[in-house]
Amino acid sequence: MDAVRNTAEAWLAAGQGAVLVEVSDARGSVPREAGTRMLVAADAVSGTIGGGHLEWQAIARAREMLASNAPPQSIHYPLGPSLGQCCGGAVTLSFERLQATHLAEWPREPARFHLQLYGAGHVGRAIARLLATLPVQVDWIDERDDAFPPTVHEGPWPAHVRPLAVDAVEGEVRHAPSGAFYLVLTHQHELDLRITEAILRRNDFAFFGLIGSKTKKQRFIHRLEERGVPHAAIDRMVCPIGLPGVAGKEPELIAVAVVAQLLRESSGRWAR
Repeated sequence: MDAVRNTAEAWLAAGQGAVLVEVSDARGSVPREAGTRMLVAADAVSGTIGGGHLEWQAIARAREMLASNAPPQSIHYPLGPSLGQCCGGAVTLSFERLQATHLAEWPREPARFHLQLYGAGHVGRAIARLLATLPVQVDWIDERDDAFPPTVHEGPWPAHVRPLAVDAVEGEVRHAPSGAFYLVLTHQHELDLRITEAILRRNDFAFFGLIGSKTKKQRFIHRLEERGVPHAAIDRMVCPIGLPGVAGKEPELIAVAVVAQLLRESSGRWAR
């Protein structure tokens, strides 16, 4: 939703004519819920109301409005055979020419989770690229300022992914909100251990994942026990990370498995 809003802001600033298409009502089984928004310009579309023939018709209707400068409209669509869809529900779409007042009224999509991502190596970068496309809040932390790529997806990093280069990275743990997610995957095991200890001593995290093998996990457990970290906190550490069943060690594959794990862990909390 925020990505579509950003496009709306850019199009308004550039004088680009567009129609705002919104799911104003949704009943039964539908591809997207009420409040979902899509922007349609003469030669571009931003966002989606669910795809399929419904979206194709909505785009066509919006472009007719642009060409004729028609007034706002509201149209009811049963999602049945006439649309070539078998969802069984129905949606009402509102069509209105995009205006500056829409920005002030635009709902902000809540972040699914707040993540402290430690490490800007190959896996860290792959994870950050995926998270750049999702409604989350990420503090991306590394001691190496030149480790962060300056751009992502051929553009600047979005505001919700915040690269942060500091010397004592483990000190950033104290700045995370209660209930935050943590991923630790730096370039040094000793640094991983220091960050891990800080997270476990705080012990108010919703999820903490440490990259590495089962052997690394056992070594860390032994050293954490020697340092007096409570067993209850150590038991909450997830290592290795990533949903099981995704074979391969390429950074991109690891990133997909890890981000899927984060989304699964956050789903219940975000839905409440």
